Amino acid sequence: MSDLSVSKQISSQRLISLDALRGFTIAAMVIVNDPGSWDAVYAPLLHASWHGITATDLIFPFFIFIVGVSISFAYTKRMEAKVPQKDMFKKILWRAFKIYAVGIFLWVFKRFDFIEFRLLAEIRWVGVLQRIAIVFLIGALIFLNTDWKKQIGIAAALLIGYWLIMALVPVPIDEVIQHALASGTVLSAEGEIAIGEIKQLSEGFITANFEPGTNLAAWLDRALIPGYLWEKTWDPEGLLSTIPALVTAIIGMLVGRIILTVKEPYRKLSYLFFTGFSLLLLGELWSYIFPVNKNLWTSSFTLFTAGLATMGLAACILIIDIWGYKGWTRLGRVYGANAITAYVLAGMLTLVFYSDRFLGVFLNRTFMEAMTGIGLPDKFASFMYAVMYMLIIYIPTYILYRKKIFIKL
Repeated sequence: MSDLSVSKQISSQRLISLDALRGFTIAAMVIVNDPGSWDAVYAPLLHASWHGITATDLIFPFFIFIVGVSISFAYTKRMEAKVPQKDMFKKILWRAFKIYAVGIFLWVFKRFDFIEFRLLAEIRWVGVLQRIAIVFLIGALIFLNTDWKKQIGIAAALLIGYWLIMALVPVPIDEVIQHALASGTVLSAEGEIAIGEIKQLSEGFITANFEPGTNLAAWLDRALIPGYLWEKTWDPEGLLSTIPALVTAIIGMLVGRIILTVKEPYRKLSYLFFTGFSLLLLGELWSYIFPVNKNLWTSSFTLFTAGLATMGLAACILIIDIWGYKGWTRLGRVYGANAITAYVLAGMLTLVFYSDRFLGVFLNRTFMEAMTGIGLPDKFASFMYAVMYMLIIYIPTYILYRKKIFIKL
């Protein structure tokens, strides 16, 4: 393939590599969310308990980064076609609302008693799809109203501002922090967990800190978010940590601009790999004073994961779009073509595969008992079930793909 034809292909408004990376990210999300048993999971398939990072911690920032790249692709095309901004604003708002609403629906659906017709838990107003909706809305509006230089400035200001707020602003004392001061622990989804030392400034405040449950982001979640919090005393998709998550999307938008504007393919790849490595290095350096932490979506976590995502996309462009090795990407392309649909299906079908409400039996427990009964290690059996579940979700998404049905919110 000539450099000219490659350049046209990887400057087009739809990259096979981007679809594949999106799809593999969603497939990985299904696997880590749906093991055979949460008591038997390989360490890389679990989130870091607090500071630090695992392979699983990369999945959500990769997807938000891809949202940013897709914003750049989609709205560059619309702007070049002279679509009125008013029309674009309406569609952006409507799409963000639909994604947010589906996030709420998925939460309610999985916790609704269809016999007694009542909700079994409070509504979780924040979450994965809810964060995607917010980030998409704000990111798209920023893209339409700023150039790339201003986007870099906004990203830098948000990351530095978030760091300063988290590192310097004292945290008001509430019941959770009173308990932490007295016991050295906070309540989480895993029960009471120990925290590091926190210092009381006055009768009403403690010093800024990065500990679970006692940091400013956690306090804001408890103060401002009604309903259910994922970690009981904080939410990893809470309000304040959505600010750096937005920067992940902005970085994706900037990477999208590189892909669209740099014409020579190997120069494009050089820029992408250099950008990705630079972000990774900056994130690593920043982590010495603001630790890499997915729950807090720290500024170092933002740069570190965006750097890996940039280099991952560059590698996909090289292998898939330039070298032409596409056959192995079928699963990713199928998942990627209906990414949110696949995610929603995976959430809804847990009522069949992880509950006895419909079939009268827990299929995951039955599978685990059968596999461990023939001598398979419990963690391997749990991983097998997760992969099987991901492949089950692949079936309806493949049917949609073959029929060229692409469900877009």
